[in-house]
Amino acid sequence: QVQLVESGGGLVQGGGSLRLSCAASGRTFSGSAMGWFRQAPGKERQFVAAISSSGGSTTYADSVKGRFTISRDNAKNTVYLQMNSLKPEDTAVYYCAASSKGARVPASLYDSWGQGTQVTVSA
Repeated sequence: QVQLVESGGGLVQGGGSLRLSCAASGRTFSGSAMGWFRQAPGKERQFVAAISSSGGSTTYADSVKGRFTISRDNAKNTVYLQMNSLKPEDTAVYYCAASSKGARVPASLYDSWGQGTQVTVSA
């Protein structure tokens, strides 16, 4: 299994940018698809973006398409989420997750999850 630790969250003004990182330990990182999810207070966990194990394929939620970019560095065992043009509705706890079943699977099929990092966007 892959152990995941997110970082990079914080408070930012609307229109600003943040880059989240997710450091993975374990030999299976390069063979795992990776995803970012978020959960706002009182709401269900929501898919944000995912990337294949090689990094050659990505997918995004419509709400973040064109503003967020997911990438990975398999040499550093790290996946990133660059978030630009942030909006107050992006406020949530952001989680990274690893999947041995591919990127385009439901959250319930992801194998490992990080503890989350808080992102707060002020108006």
